[in-house]
Amino acid sequence: MTIRTGETGRRIAFLGTGLMGAPMARRLLKAGHAVTVWNRDRSKAEALAAEGAVVATIAADAARDAKIVFTMLSDGVAVGNVLIDQGVAEVLKAGAVIIDTSSIAPPIARAHAEMLAERQVHHIDAPVSGGTVGAEAGTLAIMAGGDGSVIAELHDVFAPLGRVTHVGPAGAGQICKLANQQIVAITIGAVAEAMMLVQAGGADRGKFRDAIRGGFAESRILELHGKRMVDRTFQPGGSSRLQLKDLDAVAAMSELFGLDLPLTSVIRDEFRNFVADGHAETDHSGLLLHLEKTNDDQGEKVR
Repeated sequence: MTIRTGETGRRIAFLGTGLMGAPMARRLLKAGHAVTVWNRDRSKAEALAAEGAVVATIAADAARDAKIVFTMLSDGVAVGNVLIDQGVAEVLKAGAVIIDTSSIAPPIARAHAEMLAERQVHHIDAPVSGGTVGAEAGTLAIMAGGDGSVIAELHDVFAPLGRVTHVGPAGAGQICKLANQQIVAITIGAVAEAMMLVQAGGADRGKFRDAIRGGFAESRILELHGKRMVDRTFQPGGSSRLQLKDLDAVAAMSELFGLDLPLTSVIRDEFRNFVADGHAETDHSGLLLHLEKTNDDQGEKVR
């Protein structure tokens, strides 16, 4: 398979230029690729025009002449709407590649791969981890499901974004992202509870975080989300609404596979309550606020 458009870069469409999509598209532009962008809220796409992006009003127009189409959308329904209802799949030529970096349910990813294969279009489900910080720095962890030879040939496209790992066939990338989100959510809960415990016991939260850095509790969650908890800055980042969406998908998969995942079940309940309490768009590290609130009078002491 050969999909190069020239030595200097590829012809790419990027659909979905929100918190994650915009910095990813920006890095592709800086790497020398020709990028056409589309977003439901056009203003978010237009912000990239000054950096060399072509802005399309319609998703299908962005994808029409592209050899590679990235999607970074909120969920499987949104991806399906863009691919099918908005006509993106129809305008793609044989040999084109869809790289779906959205976090969606694995069965939906496999269905998209099958639908596109009938049109001789390749599909890679490639959800990412690393948040907006990783998207801006080009250090995302990219979990790719699909044809390994196609993924290998796209090394120059993935390289500006982060580190790609081929994890298995269609849908495997999404399963790995769900597992990643399990770890993220449970670890956020653990760090938040620890923050409450140390301050209730008379220690300083910031100094506690400094003290355990580099020990067995070290993690990216402690580094980034732990600092947000210390500073009490909870602008997303990654919204609690989307964290809950991923945990709901984990629950559906665990039921399908006959698995009992008790820690995931508990943290899913906490995020469901947090979102229901008006914090859908609060960063998921803000779960600390929910845990403080549920401690009632004790929460007043640890804040």
